[in-house]
Amino acid sequence: MPDLLFLAQRLPYPPTKGEKIRAFHDLKYLAQWYDIHLGCLIDDPDDLPYVDTLRGICRDIHVARVSRRLGRMTSLRGLLTGEALSVSYFRDRGLAHWVRGVVETVRPAVMFVYSSNMAPYIMDLPASGTRVVDLVDIDSEKWRAFAEATKGPMRFVYRREWRKIAELERRIARECDLSVFVSDAEAGLFASQHPDCATRIRGVSNGVDHRYFDPALGFAPVYDTTRANYVFTGTMDYPPNADAVVWFAADILPLIRRSVPAAQFHIVGSNPNQAVLKLARLDGVFVTGRVPDVRPYIAHATASVAPMRIARGIQNKVLEAMAMARPVVLTSGALEGIEADPATETILADTAEAFAAACCRMAAAPGAPEGITIGAAARLRIVRDYDWDGTLRRFDDILRPARSPRLTETV
Repeated sequence: MPDLLFLAQRLPYPPTKGEKIRAFHDLKYLAQWYDIHLGCLIDDPDDLPYVDTLRGICRDIHVARVSRRLGRMTSLRGLLTGEALSVSYFRDRGLAHWVRGVVETVRPAVMFVYSSNMAPYIMDLPASGTRVVDLVDIDSEKWRAFAEATKGPMRFVYRREWRKIAELERRIARECDLSVFVSDAEAGLFASQHPDCATRIRGVSNGVDHRYFDPALGFAPVYDTTRANYVFTGTMDYPPNADAVVWFAADILPLIRRSVPAAQFHIVGSNPNQAVLKLARLDGVFVTGRVPDVRPYIAHATASVAPMRIARGIQNKVLEAMAMARPVVLTSGALEGIEADPATETILADTAEAFAAACCRMAAAPGAPEGITIGAAARLRIVRDYDWDGTLRRFDDILRPARSPRLTETV
């Protein structure tokens, strides 16, 4: 089997957690044809037990452990080196030494990098085969949006990050064989920014494991289902997610409770930051932190909500809720990149008033027929168009060797 170097900023497992979802499916798909040399970082001790699980599909694994608190401090060295602070956070000497060793001794046929933050590990090394960077989103655009929405000293930090990440993205586009994004829309925007590299820019959509996110499996309730329950899932130290739930809890939920007084809002996801934790003080708002399984929360939701005001690419939370046949109320930013009808397969709302009105409709008796119809149509869309094997075939022309794939065990 040819060798492939796979770099990810965090351990790509379990395949149900935020950024790990796409990274894991990239890895598993490529493991059909390559011996994988996986390098990544772990900044969450809860991820350590999964390292041995990934050894089953990788020839070699190097994991660098970092402390989140120390990492935030050491990321400031980017001010001295000229790097983006987010790149400095994921910089580890031991991992860099291991990567160089793999490139020089193994000479992998492919170097596959997940996220722009990890690209510097390979950019200054001798070229070894095909170089592919799955940027997922245009991260510089997210930092630009943060800068425009922020006042005070952090605005300077975000503006610097925007410029530094944009410089890195430009270098990736010019020097690597393929730059990949989570949707054709995101890829098209990046191509418009770098027209001289347009032929090496591609959209490869996220999928969803609709056999795992399947309402037919049955899930015991985890909250009072006699009330209207609205659910948001995601990593809760991620600024766009935090902004979304703050907006919903502070501005939208009070409007809902005028018509549905007992309505509840469940914020489900790991690492809630201080702004999110404070929301638990509000009547009807629950902040769960990390949970072993998000599916019971989604399965019994009156609606899944995605009130994203800052968003790029495809929102996994939306795909998962659609797979669970739940109605999803979402903003235009959350719908971006997803092929779903905003009237019959989702419910689009971009103002607090429209969002609250849609949520109230989903709580209407008897049995919320509109929500049931929309949820059923949403699941059909996912099963038809968002199976992982189908979406990842867009890699085949450049990454799939001519030889037949081996059979891999399901992880």
